[in-house]
Amino acid sequence: MRLAVASGKGGTGKTTVAVNLALALRQKNLTLLDCDVEEPNAHLFLKPVFYFTKEVGIPVPRIDFARCTFCGRCSEVCAFNALAVLKDQVLVFEELCHGCGSCAYFCPERAISEHERPIGILERGNAGNIKFGHGRLNPGEAMSPPLINEVKKMCRPGLITIIDAPPGTSCPVVSAVSDCDYCILVTEPTSFGLHDLDLVSRMVKKMGVQAGVVINRSDLGDDRVEDYCRDKGLPVLQKIPFDRELAEYQARGEPIVKHRPSWHDYFEKMFYRIAEKCEGVSR
Repeated sequence: MRLAVASGKGGTGKTTVAVNLALALRQKNLTLLDCDVEEPNAHLFLKPVFYFTKEVGIPVPRIDFARCTFCGRCSEVCAFNALAVLKDQVLVFEELCHGCGSCAYFCPERAISEHERPIGILERGNAGNIKFGHGRLNPGEAMSPPLINEVKKMCRPGLITIIDAPPGTSCPVVSAVSDCDYCILVTEPTSFGLHDLDLVSRMVKKMGVQAGVVINRSDLGDDRVEDYCRDKGLPVLQKIPFDRELAEYQARGEPIVKHRPSWHDYFEKMFYRIAEKCEGVSR
């Protein structure tokens, strides 16, 4: 079973939920994947021992000017404006390239080959019984979905996989949540929290992924988030009240369940509630 943990905005407690849920289920055959590759931070709490590192790249075009006739076909088929054909030159903007291969496929002169452009690294490790993986996108790099997809290759049939998704509702989030059986939406009871919850809940609905909500700092706002969940048929899986001591644990990189045994039961019960909704899922 694959569970994604997502939020419409950063800072809601998404990683807090992902890490503590994984620790509550650590006796099971479980993998935690941090797919927030621009700012991975789950490792700060789990402190895994890494045993594998791999550079990840995407294929970008290389022009053979001995064969190129500057016909402009490559530029025409590129949906991302990564190539510009001049009178006697072809400009390649590698940062815009999505690695789709269309330019090489449609080139009538077969003047385009591909080479790998590094975009980040993949790391794998173990945090006790928890298998762990994350990606680190190179600074200034905008092309995160290929790295996210490489991290997700650690998903294995028969294992519980928790995916800590990037915040927001853009392409990286879609890449992380796709093919998941359930998505935990983490929000807070504020106007901003409600606005972004609406965006991300509509996203997962359109993707056909079941979802439920965790309300963090639940006692600091109002009831509009709960009213929204009731209206939309979204189950509220858990409420996490504001607690200064819990915040101090998090600031020190110490998960809640290690200091509050009762929270171990809360997260475990939340998992079984989700598992009932995903009954029949074999992967």
